[in-house]
Amino acid sequence: MTLSPYLQEVAKRRTFAIISHPDAGKTTITEKVLLFGQAIQTAGTVKGRGSSQHAKSDWMEMEKQRGISITTSVMQFPYHD
Repeated sequence: MTLSPYLQEVAKRRTFAIISHPDAGKTTITEKVLLFGQAIQTAGTVKGRGSSQHAKSDWMEMEKQRGISITTSVMQFPYHD
C-alpha cells in the first residue's frame, strides 16, 4: 500500500512544544534546537542589552530590548530530508 504524497509529507512532520515557567530557558532551548537542526548558523543571545544578535524566536521589539519572550512563536525547518 502506498501513501499519497500528502500523507507522506504529514508522516515526516514532528511537532514540539516548549512550555515552562518564566526564565526557565525556553528561548535558549529553542535556539539550540534551531542551531543543531542546522536551521540557523549561530544562536542568538537571550539578553537584549549589549548584543545586536537577538534570539530568532524573539521577534517583537520589546522582546529584543528586554531579552524576554512575550509571544508564542511557530517555526518550521527541514531536518535530514
